[in-house]
Amino acid sequence: MSTCTGTANFTSSPLSFSKSAITTCSSLLHELQEIWDEIGESDEERDEMLLHLEHECLDIYRRKVETSKRCKADLHHSLAEAKAEIAELASSLGERISLPQYEKMGGNLKDQICVINPTLENLRMLKHGRVRELSKLQSQIAQIFAEIAGNDQTSNPDDIQVDELDLTTKKLAELNSQLLELQSERNFRLQKVNSHISAIHKLSVVMSLDFKRIMAEIHPSLIDSPTGQSKCISNEILARLTNEVNSLTQKKQCHLEMVKDLGSTLIELWNLMDTPIEEQKRFDHVTCLITSTVDEVVSQECLSVNVIEQAEAEVARLNILKASKMKELIFKSQNKIEEIYRGVHMDVDGEKAREILVSLMESGSIDLSDILSSMEEQIAKARAQAQSRKDILDKVAKWKHVSEEEIWLDEYERDDNRYNAGRGAHKNLKRAEKARTLVSKIPSLVENLTAKVKAWEVEKGIPFLYDKAPLLRTLEEFTILQQEKEEEKRRYREQKKLQDQLAAEQETLFGSKPSMKKPLGVSNTMVATPNSRRHGISGGRERRESSKAIPINYVALSKDD
Repeated sequence: MSTCTGTANFTSSPLSFSKSAITTCSSLLHELQEIWDEIGESDEERDEMLLHLEHECLDIYRRKVETSKRCKADLHHSLAEAKAEIAELASSLGERISLPQYEKMGGNLKDQICVINPTLENLRMLKHGRVRELSKLQSQIAQIFAEIAGNDQTSNPDDIQVDELDLTTKKLAELNSQLLELQSERNFRLQKVNSHISAIHKLSVVMSLDFKRIMAEIHPSLIDSPTGQSKCISNEILARLTNEVNSLTQKKQCHLEMVKDLGSTLIELWNLMDTPIEEQKRFDHVTCLITSTVDEVVSQECLSVNVIEQAEAEVARLNILKASKMKELIFKSQNKIEEIYRGVHMDVDGEKAREILVSLMESGSIDLSDILSSMEEQIAKARAQAQSRKDILDKVAKWKHVSEEEIWLDEYERDDNRYNAGRGAHKNLKRAEKARTLVSKIPSLVENLTAKVKAWEVEKGIPFLYDKAPLLRTLEEFTILQQEKEEEKRRYREQKKLQDQLAAEQETLFGSKPSMKKPLGVSNTMVATPNSRRHGISGGRERRESSKAIPINYVALSKDD
């Protein structure tokens, strides 16, 4: 009974067994019964063993069912997680993913997982690649940001955190665009850095400065090194480079001004001391920069401290020689002033002027160059005064010439042999004719000269002196003397007329012409000329009185004779 029950229970299981499995169980049960028969097991023991065996089979089935349920749940969970991960990856990557609906088509879980897994793996690979790309871009961006910020520490790619929730191509494009902008900014900054470095190098060459030391003080990366270290392009470095360029440019301007001043001083000293051209050529590199602008000066070491010091030393040496030369030039200028004044008949006390100059030079209270400049101003003033007197002096010269011709004419007319045919008589006749024409113009000439002198004195506010004497007074005295001379001539003509009458009367009475002395006439009178006024007004008056004291000698015959 037990045997049948056990067999029935095995065969009545809801699970379907293969024929080989049923045969094996039956053969095993039959073999077990034979063993029990041989052992002599009772039916109760046999039933208990079979029941126990049945319970053990049920436990095994039950555990298997539970395990299968858990496996099913795990497959559902895995499928759900795979779908969720696919959805999450698709969302973060910005991809559209369509999965087949196997539930509606009767597909089992393992088939669905087999279908989903390739898509999931592809998305995972895409995510990994996208993360790697974004990480690389962010690393490059962070590196450029660090360079712009002046951070010398190199960023570690492992420290870059990528936002895995946004792995879309849009994000990738944004980072690429940002990277391009930053690369452009870096290139622009690098160009500015290189431009500043080039400018500093040129300025250093012109002024003979230590270029590498200047660059090292700004930043070590600015010096070309075998390590391949990139140049710093931070705002701070750009500012320092800009300041250095401006500072060196100002320094170059300052050096150029110094060189220009030294060059001008050298030329002035060379001209002052007539320095030979061969000696001047030693400083052609200095004097050639006098007319140059800052941008035009690019020659190596032309504005170096050494060049400036050499020029300064030469200027100092020439200044020592200048002192003695300056004294000589000062006295030469004084002589020139006196010559100008004498040339225009102006009074100047040269001895007193020299004493004052010697006193000033020995006192040292005034620089010799200032004294020389003052002398130059006095020369210019003397020339201006001489120029202002030129018109009047020309007329004075003409007046003197006419007066001299008048004297010659008077002497010529007193000569009884002037008409005798002799050597040069015709020339004297021509000169006398011209002299009479000139003498006739004396009144208008004196009048015109007087008007000029008066206008000059009104304009200048001082009297016009000619050889220490007021020219206006000299002209007045000359006019008076001319009037006196004309009066003497008139008296002479009247006296001559009276003598002629007496002679005629005597000839009528006695029948013969008496012997008479020739009157002196104007031959004994003094003719006033500009030369007669050289010693002042008092001399002129004395001459005028002496001329009045000279009598006109003649012989007056009385009727009784």
